[in-house]
Amino acid sequence: MLKHINLVIFLLLGLSQTLTAQEEDEKDDIGTETVTVTKAYTPTISDAFKIKSSPNLNDSIVLQKKKIEYNIFSVPVASTFTPAKGKASAVKKTPPPVLYNSYASAGVGNPANLMGKFYTSRTIDRESGYTIGLDHNSSRGDIDGVALDNIYSNSKLNATYIKRDRYFDWGADLNLQHRLYNWYGIPDGVFTEEEVNAIDERQNYFTAGVEGHINVHDSYFENAKLKYRRFWDSAKSGENRVAFESGFGFPVAEEKLEVKANIDYVNGKFENSALNNPSNEPGIDYSNLQVGVSPNLVMNVDDFSLNLGVKVVYGLDAENSDSNFYIYPAVTASYRLMDDMAIAYGGVEGGLDQNSYYGYVEGNPYVSPTLGILPTDRQYDGYLGVKGQLLPNLSYNVKASYTAENRVPLFKLNPQNTARDDDKGYFYGNSFEVFYDDMKTIGVFAELNVDVNRNFTLGVNAEYYNYNTETDNPAWNLPEIQGSLFMDYQIGKKWYAGANLFYVGSREDVATIANASGLPSTFNAEIVELDSYFDANAHVGYRWNDRLSFFLRVANIANNNYQRWANYPVQGLQVMAGATYKFDL
Repeated sequence: MLKHINLVIFLLLGLSQTLTAQEEDEKDDIGTETVTVTKAYTPTISDAFKIKSSPNLNDSIVLQKKKIEYNIFSVPVASTFTPAKGKASAVKKTPPPVLYNSYASAGVGNPANLMGKFYTSRTIDRESGYTIGLDHNSSRGDIDGVALDNIYSNSKLNATYIKRDRYFDWGADLNLQHRLYNWYGIPDGVFTEEEVNAIDERQNYFTAGVEGHINVHDSYFENAKLKYRRFWDSAKSGENRVAFESGFGFPVAEEKLEVKANIDYVNGKFENSALNNPSNEPGIDYSNLQVGVSPNLVMNVDDFSLNLGVKVVYGLDAENSDSNFYIYPAVTASYRLMDDMAIAYGGVEGGLDQNSYYGYVEGNPYVSPTLGILPTDRQYDGYLGVKGQLLPNLSYNVKASYTAENRVPLFKLNPQNTARDDDKGYFYGNSFEVFYDDMKTIGVFAELNVDVNRNFTLGVNAEYYNYNTETDNPAWNLPEIQGSLFMDYQIGKKWYAGANLFYVGSREDVATIANASGLPSTFNAEIVELDSYFDANAHVGYRWNDRLSFFLRVANIANNNYQRWANYPVQGLQVMAGATYKFDL
């Protein structure tokens, strides 16, 4: 027992001595020291030991799984259910329209009016084809109150050949036409029955022309066109016209430079002298040449488009040995103000417009074969307008313009000159001459188009012009106000209809009587007021099938014998019925 007590006392003294020594060491701490390891630490990775997923069992008793067998007992069940076969739904497609390469149309109406058309389009191979068209309109009916024959006829043939290649395409056209008119517009109560019966009022116009063109893709040289036309009449007048046009395009940075060049030559001869002359001598010769070039820089930036160009034209009057250079502006621009709702556009353009006997007959078939042919110097034509779509089915266009022109051709009544002995009877005040005047014109144009739906469209437009002539004469036979309205309606799949109405305001002309002096300023003259007129036309058609359809046309519904030209009343109510048949050749 005593021995154990001594051992405990010894341990306590040792522990006390140790704690005292530790406290003395902490008091004698000399601070931190830096230990430098001279051998690099190189760790190693021991191989991992993976426990098997299926450990071995060392148990003396291992349970075995008992094999279980499954048997199915099939019992028939009576059933009358028959499932319906599934059917895939499909979108109903609209069958494509049946296209035919040819059609023929014919119609007949009062007063003895005839109409006939034929057209065919054929393909020779994948790259080439041709078209042929025939058109005829004629009337042998008499107009009330007209003493002379007033029949007319218009027949023409057009043939076209087109060839397409990988890098270009080209084609050629042939045009033949014959037109028959009569100078039936003699003044009322002026000539005796014998004088009327002695008048040869018939005039025939003939046209033969050929044209070729080529369009080149991905090239600086873009296109070219060459045209020749021969025009003559039954009064021994003849005209030739040759016109050549070409276009080039060059990239300039991000813009494009377009250069157009043209050569236009017209020459002809009238066997008869102007009706101001007391005699029918001499005849009238004319020859006008134009050579022009027009560079144009095209710039498109977002909603803004600008064309900056100029036209330089050399004009030669070979008959009078007179030549001149003309420079015209060619600037156009457009800007989208509100997407498609409002597009502002404007421009200043000009040009030397080539006039011809053929062109004058197109405007007024009752001209006399005694015309002076001069080009029109259109110094500038400035315009500013706004167009767009107010609604998806409602579009509009409003434009104001100011034009300055020299040598504007105006149709004016020829003087009565019964002293003449011409072969044809156009010197009884029943034909028209071309009077050239310098003119400045202010114009306003407005147009509105409505697509009510896919089957009904409606459009209306109106124009107003204010003319200021250099001679202080009226702008002969030009109306200040005119307008038109048109509509088309597809009534179901079988029926269709349409109508057009137009209004032309009053015009002025002058009736003169020639004297032996040959000076128009000394002729007895009287202003002729032509009333405004309104005309309405309509048509309705029925498609019997894909090939055959019928139509009915009514012209001058108001039955008004108005005068488009002085002393020339038109036919009254005209009704024509006919049919159109489509087929393949």
